[in-house]
Amino acid sequence: MSLYLVEGKDEVLRRRAQLPAGQVAEAWADHQLVGAFWLGEESKRLLDGPGAPLPAALTLPDESVPIFYGPRLCDLESLPREESVRTRALSARGMAVAWITLDRFGERTSYQPASMDDPVFYLRRVGGGAAHVWRVFRTRAEAVTYLTEAYGADSEAVTWAKALTVESFDDLVKRYGRRA
Repeated sequence: MSLYLVEGKDEVLRRRAQLPAGQVAEAWADHQLVGAFWLGEESKRLLDGPGAPLPAALTLPDESVPIFYGPRLCDLESLPREESVRTRALSARGMAVAWITLDRFGERTSYQPASMDDPVFYLRRVGGGAAHVWRVFRTRAEAVTYLTEAYGADSEAVTWAKALTVESFDDLVKRYGRRA
């Protein structure tokens, strides 16, 4: 499975509008490249249906953007698809993402993102009930620092962060990206 950066805002929006009722193609606008979107495999397949395949400017393997769920994962029926979480993280130039809906005490996290560039965001499955809170990481150091403060230095979360295979978004693209 792959994650795709596609350009051509008008064409992406035109194709999304043509999808049959009940089909949803999640396309996350890149925060730095005007008119570019991040798509997962399923969303790209849906958007490729009405015409020639959308050319990808960049392709990444989906497992190159790790997700940390932690031990308290809940509300599974409303979890978004992993491709959606990953492409949302990539849109913000993230290289990893963590589910932070519950804190280390099991209490529901409350947060009001200030902008689309905020590293904390809400995302749920289309039609799902409970909203999930996520934290995007742009660097390994950022992940280690945040997760140490949130869960403690000896936590499973910090072990996960220290094991991330890339240092930053740029390193992610350099190591795993395939350009058109």
